[in-house]
Amino acid sequence: MPPTPIYLLEVVPLDSTSELVANSLAGRLAAAQTNTDKIDGAATDGLSGTEHSLAYRVHEIERHFHSYERWFGAATAPNGEVHVADRIGTTTTAFQTDAGNDTWSSWLQVLGSSDTPVGAGNTHYDFHRIHIVAVESANATHFVQVAYGASGAAALLASTYTEFAFRPQSVQGSETTIIVHTRREDAGTKAWVRHWTVGQNTSTMSFFIGLHEYEG
Repeated sequence: MPPTPIYLLEVVPLDSTSELVANSLAGRLAAAQTNTDKIDGAATDGLSGTEHSLAYRVHEIERHFHSYERWFGAATAPNGEVHVADRIGTTTTAFQTDAGNDTWSSWLQVLGSSDTPVGAGNTHYDFHRIHIVAVESANATHFVQVAYGASGAAALLASTYTEFAFRPQSVQGSETTIIVHTRREDAGTKAWVRHWTVGQNTSTMSFFIGLHEYEG
């Protein structure tokens, strides 16, 4: 095929549909126009599109701020590490950790491998909030870690955990629900919680957890 004459740039109309000009300047301009339309005139694929693309990331942020939240407490009939959490209304029992002697408690599993996804077809979740409903020690600083992986210890080794501190003013726990800043996790990833009550020898913390999910 002979090269496209340069005068096609300004003199002759370009054919952007013929097989003879596939990948030509005209073809590429037509493709660029189609993609540019998605900025303001056409829908993007979002989380169903290419992972880590701009549209994907924008939709991920959208889902983080605008999504349906689901809350969990301790399962009434747990099944090993597969099922440990029930939806609120199905259970009314809070999870509970018990700190050590001025050190961390044992890890408590709060999401089993079958507890997510909550919604069919969702592929990721975001452990978003925790609501402390009771503590044993008021006016004491509490450290809390939330970890993701096969075990709490494995999560620490892999650095797949987040942490925060709070100081309850009464044994009824915190006055507000605490936002947990964390990365998204694959659906089915186990989640674990442990806490430390500074200066105390054993001290319980009872809580419910909230999360939201992503379809891609």
